[in-house]
Amino acid sequence: MFCTAKSNLSRPVIGVTGNAKRISPSWQCIRLSIFLAGGRAKRISIKTPQKQRNFAALVISGGDDIHPSLYGGEVMEKASYDRKRDALEMHYIEYALKNNKPLLGICRGYQLINVVCGGSLYPDIRPMRRKTSNKSMLLARKPVRLKADSKLAKIVGKTHLKVNSLHHQAINNLGNNLVATAFDADNFIQAIEAANNQAILGVQWHPEYLLYKKSQRRLFRWLVNTSK
Repeated sequence: MFCTAKSNLSRPVIGVTGNAKRISPSWQCIRLSIFLAGGRAKRISIKTPQKQRNFAALVISGGDDIHPSLYGGEVMEKASYDRKRDALEMHYIEYALKNNKPLLGICRGYQLINVVCGGSLYPDIRPMRRKTSNKSMLLARKPVRLKADSKLAKIVGKTHLKVNSLHHQAINNLGNNLVATAFDADNFIQAIEAANNQAILGVQWHPEYLLYKKSQRRLFRWLVNTSK
C-alpha cells in the first residue's frame, strides 16, 4: 500500500474538464486512459472546481454544444448549452496557453480550443455532409486522413485512421497559431495542433472510447510524457 501511494504521488497530475454528471462514462474512460499512460487524472467541472493550479497538463473533454455567442454563430433552437461550463473550460484553456501546459482537446474540447484562439465553428454540419454519415458511431468506423508531416501523425504512427464520431458541430475558421492536421471525406477538419512548438493537440473524435487501439492510447501517452 505504501508503494502504491508513492507511485501515485510520482505520477503527473492531469486536470480533466468535463460535465458535472455524477455518472460520466467519458470521465471514467479518460481517467483510465491517463492512468494507463502513467498519469493521474483530476476531475474539473462546475460542481468539482479545483483551486489547484499546478496541473502538469490538461484535457478538455467532450459534451454539450459551445454557445454560438462565443464565435459569432446563431443559437439553435434544440441545442443544449452550458454557459457555466463554457466559462470554466475557457479559463483552463487560457491558463494552459499562458503557462505553456500540454493541452489535449477532445470533440467539444478541441472545438473550444479553436474558439478561444479566435476561430469559429459550423453550428450544425449535418445538412452539409455528402460523403460522411450523420449517424453517431461509438466504434472506429469513420476514416480520416492525417498530414504526414504533422505532430499527430508522428504520435499515432499513421497517416490514416478509423475513428468514432459523436458530433454535429465542426471547425469552420481556424484560430490563431493553429493548423489543421486531419480531415474526413467531406474535408471537415478532424484534428488541430499548434503552429509553433507548444504542446497542443485537438481531435474531433473520442480517443477515450477507443482504448483498444494502440494509436489512440498514444495520444494520452504523449500528453503524460510531455507533461513530465
